[in-house]
Amino acid sequence: MERANISGSRIRIARKRANLDQVDLSAALDIEFHLKLTQSDISEIERGVRGVRDYELNYIAEILGVNPVWLLRGDTKGSSEPNENN
Repeated sequence: MERANISGSRIRIARKRANLDQVDLSAALDIEFHLKLTQSDISEIERGVRGVRDYELNYIAEILGVNPVWLLRGDTKGSSEPNENN
């Protein structure tokens, strides 16, 4: 089965490093950006079942304190790890 996105596993890693569960991430996205992603949506994104839109990825990265490029590509120059500087 083809994956619907390439970022899901890194979103999961960053979310866990931020000590958030999927419900917490969903709530933060709603509060900060009025983005309605349910816990189920986040689960599907992390499992690669659901695609993730560019603006969703940017908002997720901002909440999790990571570079959106890292979420997209993983270990790339200048954005290899989730960090507090983003």
